[in-house]
Amino acid sequence: MADGAAVTPIDLPNLTLDSFAGRPVAVLGLARSGIALARFLHDRGATVTVYDGQPAEALTDQLAQLGGRPVRLMLGPEVEPSEALAEQALVCTSPSVSSRYPTTEPRLRRALGAVEAEGRVPVVSEVDLFLRLCPAPTVGITGTKGKTTTSSLTAAVISAGPARTLLGGNIGTPLVERLPEITTADRVVLELSELQLPTISRGTEIAVYTHVSSDHLDRHGTVEAYRLVKQRLAELLPPDGALVINDEDPVSRRYGELTVARAVRYSRSTVPADGVGLSDGWIVSTLNGPTTPIMPLAEVPLPGFHNASNVLAAVAAGLLSGVEEQAIRQAVADFGGVEHRLEEVAVIDRVRFVNDSSGTQPDAVISALRAFDPPVVLIAGGRSKDVPLEELAHEVARRAAAAVLIGETAEQMEQLFEAAGAARVERAADLPSAVTRAADLAREALTDRPAGEGPTGLATVLMSPAAASFDMFVDYAARGRAFKQAVLELQRRSGQVKP
Repeated sequence: MADGAAVTPIDLPNLTLDSFAGRPVAVLGLARSGIALARFLHDRGATVTVYDGQPAEALTDQLAQLGGRPVRLMLGPEVEPSEALAEQALVCTSPSVSSRYPTTEPRLRRALGAVEAEGRVPVVSEVDLFLRLCPAPTVGITGTKGKTTTSSLTAAVISAGPARTLLGGNIGTPLVERLPEITTADRVVLELSELQLPTISRGTEIAVYTHVSSDHLDRHGTVEAYRLVKQRLAELLPPDGALVINDEDPVSRRYGELTVARAVRYSRSTVPADGVGLSDGWIVSTLNGPTTPIMPLAEVPLPGFHNASNVLAAVAAGLLSGVEEQAIRQAVADFGGVEHRLEEVAVIDRVRFVNDSSGTQPDAVISALRAFDPPVVLIAGGRSKDVPLEELAHEVARRAAAAVLIGETAEQMEQLFEAAGAARVERAADLPSAVTRAADLAREALTDRPAGEGPTGLATVLMSPAAASFDMFVDYAARGRAFKQAVLELQRRSGQVKP
């Protein structure tokens, strides 16, 4: 970095859309955020260098998405990261790239840490760059589980009002490229993960918490460290903002002590003062004074009582954004759910197949198991996230007719589930095999029940892994698509779908 003194750093506190013209900027990581950053910065006139530890042949699709822009590519294990960081006016990072995360490539972690220690060249993440430049009011949503459904539903609710609404962030859509078109009349909903929260320096006008337990201990080390990361959104809330808190969750409830902003609470068991809750089967609000009915809970299309919490959070965010009650009611009733989150794929011979590939955390899988009437056959397993699985094991023993396990955690889960008293636990070599075997087990479970017994008369095959996907898939979405493809093959073999 000796020659870097000749380059004047970009002034982050006074950043504008014109700050990048003619300036050298490094982008670290060529996943979705890195691709969006490289395109945005190039289109704003920057001289862009992109670094990724993978070789070019492994990044064919990503490179194609650059659209032929003449960026400087420094790719592959033979490239020294410090060379990509030399003589830059700004360094921009993808969410998974951090000098503090043991999951970041060690060479890159050291090189980035050296830049940060020197303190001359600013380092900014894609989401922080967006928040610094975004002129529109923003709603930030985080939590251990439920944040994607809540984010999608919140965007749908706010879209029912007069403002154009954009949805992005951790949900898979970086919004940095949309900055030139966003105005103060728009609204932005951002899902924010534990990867993104430590990198932001500006908060959102409304901060929403779903539920905070423990996750990603492979990255953060301890439950306490993970929860400190999660509280960042509350800490950055402006005094005139609003904090929407799950009053049933003791962790996020404490985050209300971190801000002087308005605290709006929601609960399924009570109707909080200045909040949203359930009363006599109705979603009601006390945000604007007297108790106001919003909609019957029976109109909510999402399965599982846990989704009532997500709806309450979205309703609160909608009311705080000025959306009328009737418009909120219609938006919730019309909401079709989110892909890979309790997504019903098909019903074949009285067996319902549900894709919950985003269920990577035990609490989420427990909620998913409780969302369906028995019999339920669970497909689980993948790469460990170093979180306790004992509570999940007991829930599997209570609620699942069988479990079919895949991936690196299959042996550990098998031992825990059997020790907890699970009725039947098997392993499968891959996901298609697991789907086929789970379907057989579900049909066997149905033979022990009279036809039509229970509210649905169906068995459910639930793919909710309680583990990361990276041992077998590039991400949870690829795992979900593979599950749906395996179900489609079952449909074809059953004669319900033409080849």
